[in-house]
Parts: sequence; C-alpha cells; structure tokens
Amino acid sequence: MIQERNFWVLLLLNIVTCGIYSYYYIYTTTRDINQMVGNDGQNTEPTTALLLCIFTCGIYTWFWYYAQGNRIKALADRNGIPCQENGTSYLMWLIFGSLLCGIGYYVGLYLFIKNLNNIIRAYNASMGGTTGPATGATV
Repeated sequence: MIQERNFWVLLLLNIVTCGIYSYYYIYTTTRDINQMVGNDGQNTEPTTALLLCIFTCGIYTWFWYYAQGNRIKALADRNGIPCQENGTSYLMWLIFGSLLCGIGYYVGLYLFIKNLNNIIRAYNASMGGTTGPATGATV
C-alpha cells in the first residue's frame, strides 16, 4: 500500500522544517511513482533525485516535477484515470506562478498531489487495498 499525500501536511511540514521536508517528499514520491509505473525507462533512483535537488539548489526540482508529472499523466491515460495536467502544466505553474507572489507554485503543487493521489488510490485498489473510493482501474 502506498500512502496518499496531503497538500496541507506538506505545506505545514515545509514551514516547520524550513523546507527540508520537501527533500523527503521528493525521495518518497520518486520511490512510489517508480513502484506504480514499473520499468518505463524513465525511472530515477530516489537518492539520485534527492542529491540532484540539493546540489542544483532546487533547479532540478522543477525538472523533477516536469518528468514525474508526465509519468503520472501517462499512467493515468493508460488506465482511464482522470488527469487533466501533464508535466508542462506543473512546470508552468511552478515557474511562472512563482512570479505571482509565489501563489502559483502552490497551485502547481496542489494539482500534482491531487493527480498523484488519484493514481495511488487506483494502484492500491488494484493491489487489493482500499484507501478511499476505488476507481475500478488497474494500474
């Protein structure tokens, strides 16, 4: 069973830890997406993603949201799970939204988590678990 993410918990823990929690979030989310998608040729080791985010002072994080957003969209499309956004949508919200007093960054993050949770629910349901309303899709 993969645990769903909560936008408000992520936001609160980022504030309390001065942003350090976001690195843990990237590590665990990379691990979970790799597990759900399988070997699609775009797997990134969670430790590699974490180190690249740290050593590039967060610039790799934007690419990470783009790449993982595309993987979520492809998985959703393959399984008939509703997902409007793709990696470009998240990237635009993160980059250009940062110019809107930082609000757009959080919109992009919220959309990413919303779509990720839809995939997680379907994945858990296909594995025999229940963490919310099942969509009936197999991931």
